[in-house]
Amino acid sequence: MRLKLVSLLIILSGLSACSTTEKPTKNSDSINSSANALQNQATSADAIYKLALNRTGADKIQLLYSARDAAISEQSWPLLENICNELEQTPSVDKIQNRLYIAYAQKQQNKNDQALVILQSLDGQLKQPEHFAWHQYLTASIYASQNFPKRAAPYFFRASETANKNSIEIPTLQQTLWNNLTKLSSYALERFNRGSVIQQGWVNLALYHQVYANSGVELDQAINNWRRRYPGHPATAILPEQDETLTDLAPVNIERLVVLIPQSGANQRLGDALKAGVLAALDNQNISETLFLDENLTTEELTAQFTELNPDFVIGPLLKANIDKLAQAKTLIDTPTLHLNTFDGERLSLQHYFFALNPEHEVQQALEHFLAKGYQKPMLLAPNNANGQRLIDYFNIQWQRYSETKPEVGFYNDNKDMPNTITNLLEVDKSKQRIKTVKSLFRQEVESETRSRSDIDAIYILGDAVETRLIKPYLDVNVSTFAQRIPLYASSKSHSKQIDRTDKGDLEGLYFTELPWMLNSQIKQHNLRNQYNTLWPENADISQRLFAMAYDSVSVLSDIRQLSIMPGNKFTGLSGKLSVNTSGHIERTLDWAQYKNRRIKAVQLETKQPVPLFMQSANEANSTQTFN
Repeated sequence: MRLKLVSLLIILSGLSACSTTEKPTKNSDSINSSANALQNQATSADAIYKLALNRTGADKIQLLYSARDAAISEQSWPLLENICNELEQTPSVDKIQNRLYIAYAQKQQNKNDQALVILQSLDGQLKQPEHFAWHQYLTASIYASQNFPKRAAPYFFRASETANKNSIEIPTLQQTLWNNLTKLSSYALERFNRGSVIQQGWVNLALYHQVYANSGVELDQAINNWRRRYPGHPATAILPEQDETLTDLAPVNIERLVVLIPQSGANQRLGDALKAGVLAALDNQNISETLFLDENLTTEELTAQFTELNPDFVIGPLLKANIDKLAQAKTLIDTPTLHLNTFDGERLSLQHYFFALNPEHEVQQALEHFLAKGYQKPMLLAPNNANGQRLIDYFNIQWQRYSETKPEVGFYNDNKDMPNTITNLLEVDKSKQRIKTVKSLFRQEVESETRSRSDIDAIYILGDAVETRLIKPYLDVNVSTFAQRIPLYASSKSHSKQIDRTDKGDLEGLYFTELPWMLNSQIKQHNLRNQYNTLWPENADISQRLFAMAYDSVSVLSDIRQLSIMPGNKFTGLSGKLSVNTSGHIERTLDWAQYKNRRIKAVQLETKQPVPLFMQSANEANSTQTFN
């Protein structure tokens, strides 16, 4: 009974993490102290609840939270439902999370029809992945408890996919999903053997257990094959641990490598840069044979080549259109592959990975630094084009997960538009108008100086190298001379080795993220850099970055399986510190540098994993609650 209660508390603590209540006000300490003092007078969930009903404002909310947790501990489901209904009347409470609690309380009372009505009413409102995962899990659990395993299965699959993709912890999800699959016939399982790679992994594992149920040796062999095909799959949690060799963590053995890059057409120059990086990296690898294919060949031609060559691993293609065409034909579905771009479709295999010089990685890194520094109001400047809009949208969406403030955003159409954009954002134009008004009131000369707004605490430039060099001086002259200097940041697009040869002065003080390969002081492979500079002294910045990316693509292959199974591990490469997320995409952490005294200096800037708003609220609430 004790073990069951502990498990229940673990489950519902995950649901509590979905809270998005408002942050406490400046008087939160006194409010929490008051709520705690009142709570100490009560010894049960019902007593705390009754105390809450006689209070108002933040005191009432804190007591209701405490009553809710106490009701869960006591497994008082009717009371939990009443408490949540009371909380629902409070404007600052997350309605979605609270209704999920009500549905859970009703499910525990066998009010399954009522619980399903609530869950169905939330369709279309589940914007946060945490809400969606728990919604799908609760719906599946209700159907499973009523012995409708086929109806429950799609909800379980979606819960598992969302939890896996977003690193959401639902402690009993995998085991409950597996128990549900064991109730399905092989015919029903075959009908579910489609969709995402997560869903197919679950179904194939269940089919193996049915087909080889009476043959332990064949079942072990089938499960080992399953592990190799689905490394890092969430179903691994329900498999017995392997004490001998951990096949999941074994390095990839590559005898024959095939590299797909553009070797014809408009992007051949990019292919040449990639090929140079691959060849440079092969000097340090134990790969017997490497073959280069033109990714612009037809699907039929490439399929025939792969059938004949039977590679152990494939790197490429580079172009999204060519990744799409091979995905549609399922040409590489059974071949471990590291694509050299992102992929928007459904991942076909857990042996497929995606590596791109994705600017969103840098935006995320800058955002995490801003939050670590406690910046409240960053200002973003970007070109008014598709790329600028995309990066600003990405920053805004991510920022809203961690902060209640909104960043200031400015788009410029061209070089001539930059001054107006900056003066409007900093409200210098309003200061000038005020000065003009004051001067009109006096005949004698009035000394004046424009003021810029004081709430902006960081500026992030998302322009290219030329644009950044034009923007920086405008910012220097439009920020009040008597105001604290606003720190300026930029992405790697602001840095050009070619332009920097003759012009660094205009960027004094600017911080920016960059590949270690592009910062000579940050790489250990000095001989490689010297050889590169000798062979290609005039190479464009994009060619240099693609060289580094291709070099890392080969170098990371032996570790890529371990990186995908053990999130948080990093590989140090020319293009940054690399890790693999649960969707198979390689994420990069770049180096920070600063323009200082007409030189580029490597710097260490504070960065840490930010706490989402719903977790901030949960942490603050938990810190004020006492449990019986």
